[in-house]
Amino acid sequence: MKHSRISLLERAAEVYDFEAALRARVAAPVEARPPAEPFELAEEARLAPPPRPAPPAPEGAATVDRAALAAVGYIVPEAPVSGLAEEFRLVKRQLLAGIARRVSQPDEKRRSLLVTSAGPGEGKTFCALNLALSLAGEQEVEVLLVDGDFAQPDLLAKLGIAGAHGLVDALADPSADPEAYVIRTDVAGLSVLPAGAKANNVPELLASERTREVLTRLVAADRRRIILFDSPPALMASAAAVLAAHVGQVLVVVRADRTTEADLREAIGLLAGADHVGLLLNGAGFAVTGRRFGAYEGYGDED
Repeated sequence: MKHSRISLLERAAEVYDFEAALRARVAAPVEARPPAEPFELAEEARLAPPPRPAPPAPEGAATVDRAALAAVGYIVPEAPVSGLAEEFRLVKRQLLAGIARRVSQPDEKRRSLLVTSAGPGEGKTFCALNLALSLAGEQEVEVLLVDGDFAQPDLLAKLGIAGAHGLVDALADPSADPEAYVIRTDVAGLSVLPAGAKANNVPELLASERTREVLTRLVAADRRRIILFDSPPALMASAAAVLAAHVGQVLVVVRADRTTEADLREAIGLLAGADHVGLLLNGAGFAVTGRRFGAYEGYGDED
């Protein structure tokens, strides 16, 4: 039987417009939601087709826990296309178009993206991880997902893989090869770079010329590579603002029932070093007449 699904994400805005963004009508689960509000996540899980078996992992690749991703409502690699996957396809098309337009920028900046939010609990890690999984599905893209939330790194745990050394270690040691800390996964096109060691001077390390050198080497290692940072909330840690100066595009996740306009304006101000800032509205009510994506006969069973 044919069915439709609640539209979960609005495409990234080409240029941010506070009033227009806050009037937009979408519905999206957030990264963490109290058990008392399970509807959206439960509905998506109920409608989502079961994932296909994972392909054999390349030698030495870390195995992503697809069951864990499915259990909390993330895009599942190799699964039939879901409404959530379609929504993130719209978001990534905007970002890929932005990369293509910025040919005058150095590659290490043009091919680097940052996902953040004003405050915690607004869904930025949920969006960053789903966006990385969607980008990994591109035929000529290899995405490097970087855990840039240095105080509370949890991307690897969500993927079900382990890693200790990472970006901070590469920044602190000028002789280190950052590629040595990259973890390949069994999801085609997806690698991850852990946050690395705890340090008190992370903002200073990020502001150094070494960061540009590390990004240059990471991009040069694979010309198909896009670097995607999941950063801390802009109003909670200065690392987000420092990283914003190193990337070509910043995507700010806005939760409609939590983010205030004042916080959003302040966060945008802190991210002023970025060349381009887009908004992704999360957690708003949805209009019955709004756009929806879903499966129908002959589409949805195959990607």
